[in-house]
Amino acid sequence: MLEGVIVKGIGGFYYIRTEQGVYEAKARGKFRSRGLIPIVGDRVCISVTDEAEKKGSLDEILPRKNSFIRPPVANLDRIIITFAPKDPEPNLRLVDKLTLTALAAGVSCGICINKTELDPERAKELAEIYKKTGFPVLLISAKEGFGKEELAALLKDKVTAFAGNSGVGKSSILNGLLGGEAMETGSISEKIKRGRHTTRHVELLALPFGGFAFDTPGFSTFELEGVTAQELAGYFPEFAAYPESCRFAGCAHISEPDCAVKEALSEGKIALSRYESYCELYETLKQIKEWMK
Repeated sequence: MLEGVIVKGIGGFYYIRTEQGVYEAKARGKFRSRGLIPIVGDRVCISVTDEAEKKGSLDEILPRKNSFIRPPVANLDRIIITFAPKDPEPNLRLVDKLTLTALAAGVSCGICINKTELDPERAKELAEIYKKTGFPVLLISAKEGFGKEELAALLKDKVTAFAGNSGVGKSSILNGLLGGEAMETGSISEKIKRGRHTTRHVELLALPFGGFAFDTPGFSTFELEGVTAQELAGYFPEFAAYPESCRFAGCAHISEPDCAVKEALSEGKIALSRYESYCELYETLKQIKEWMK
């Protein structure tokens, strides 16, 4: 038996990268009967059925440290949330929802602002918002090659997924890191200023400096499962220094008096856009709880 990682799955076939090369394998029927589906990023064990053709049978899925539903990926170390200062316009609510998704799954996250050449000043303003969170923040330009070394250092020896809207340059960033046109890249629709989806399946790409990166279609959704309104503040790292200073224990930081988080907001220590995202998510989670009663 060989151990490896699923790097791609298409049409019921899985491609497993091992120390002896990449094997094509079909999953055993026992997974279907258990309701378990192998996904890209899974560590697995395979038995080789044809060494010359590099074919085998996927026999075992090793325990996952995390997994996501949309897209189906497993065993992430970090999510790099990527957006641009313009073309397309940044959706900071989505960025904040994705940081929540990452932290709730126990995955560290970083912020990558691409296309900085389009509006350097706006890119710097956006970077200041997220520097207050403590997340790593990178300003890069895939087009001009700016920031590539810093990004590579963040990805080295990790399993990373890039997340964000289409059109922000995720595939272009990966092409630059891989040193070639590894994936098709798309243009921005001039009519709707929104990226066309160019990545058609989930694939795990080996990075030349160590580690792997997912090229993931549609990783712009987020998952609230397991997060309550009361826990939400814990997923906003910039709030962490303040709750103990609030007047009331269990302060929701919404309408309570003498709230240290709101005071920090008024002093510019917490970004307004982040606080507004928090309030929006808090109300959403409260409604979910009411609906479940």
